[in-house]
Amino acid sequence: MDPGLLNAFTQPSTLDRFLTEDVFTKGEKRKLIKQTSNNPKLEELKLFLTEWINTTLKEEHIVVKSLEEDLYDGLVLHHLLENLGSLKLDVDKIALTEKKQRQKLSVILEAVAKCLQLEESQLKWSVESILAKDLLSTLHLLVAIAKHFDPSLALPPNVQVETITIENTSRGLKTSNAVEYITKHKENTEAQSKNDAFDELFSCAPDKVDAVKKALLEFADQHVGKLGLNVKDIESQFSDGVILLLLIGQLEGYFLNLRNFFLTPASTMEMLHNVNLALELLAEGGLLNFPVNSEDIVNGDTKAIMRVLYCLYSKYGTKEA
Repeated sequence: MDPGLLNAFTQPSTLDRFLTEDVFTKGEKRKLIKQTSNNPKLEELKLFLTEWINTTLKEEHIVVKSLEEDLYDGLVLHHLLENLGSLKLDVDKIALTEKKQRQKLSVILEAVAKCLQLEESQLKWSVESILAKDLLSTLHLLVAIAKHFDPSLALPPNVQVETITIENTSRGLKTSNAVEYITKHKENTEAQSKNDAFDELFSCAPDKVDAVKKALLEFADQHVGKLGLNVKDIESQFSDGVILLLLIGQLEGYFLNLRNFFLTPASTMEMLHNVNLALELLAEGGLLNFPVNSEDIVNGDTKAIMRVLYCLYSKYGTKEA
C-alpha cells in the first residue's frame, strides 16, 4: 500500500471505507479533498453556496444545511434548476430509492451539461460522485451552475483545495496528490485600481529593483543560512516553495513536518503544493493581506516572489536594521 495513503485522512473510518473492496472496486479511481488541514477559503465557499441556495429557494421553504448531505438525491438541484433556469425536468420531485435517485440525477446532470454546453470529458462531476456525496464534485457542479445562471454572483475567488487521487490497482491502493482550483484566481478589485509599491517600483524606478532584490536575498540568506543553505537567485530558488517554507519556519517558529510538503518536488503540482502551503501559513500569521497567484511564484515571477518575501521582511527585517 502507498504509505502516503495513511496520512490522507483524519478519520480512520474514512480510510476503512476505502479499504473495503465491495465499496472501492478493482481498477476504480477516485479524487477527493484531503482532510489534513484547515481551509478557511473552502469553508467560506461552502457557506456562501449554502446561503445562495437557501436565498434562491426561500419561497419554496427549502433549507440546505449541508451541501454533501442535502444535494445528493437531486431534490434541491431539481428545484434550483427550475428556479434559476426555468427548466422543466421530466422527473419526480421526490426520489426515495437509490435507483430513482440515480435516474433523477442522470436527467438533471444531462440538462446541466446541455445548458452549459459541456462535453462529457469537461465535466468535473458525475451521477455516481454526486450520489456518493462527494464534496469536490458537488462544489464544482454548484459553482458551474452559479456562474452560468447567476453570472453577477460574487463567488469567493481563489478557492483551491489539496486533493488525493486513489486508484485500486492489482498491487493495492495507489495515491497521488495535487492542488485544484474550485473558483478561479481574481485580483482584488481595490488592488487592481491602486498600484502597490512594487508596481510603482517596477514601472517608475526600475533602476532600484536590483537593490531591493539584493536586500531581500540577503535577508532570506541570513536566516536559511542557519540551515546550511545559500540563497542567491530569487526566480529559481523560490519557485518550488521549499526555501520559502523553510524561511517561514525559521522566522515564525513553525515546525514543518517533512510529510506535509515536498522537500525535493519533482513536478509542478508538488511545487504548487509547497507554495500554497507557504501562502496559507503567511495568511494564518496575518502577514499576507493581498491575493497571490501561486502559479506566478512557481513560474518564477520576480515581482510576485518579491511581494511575498517583503511580507516577512516588513516584520522581521526591520528588527534587524
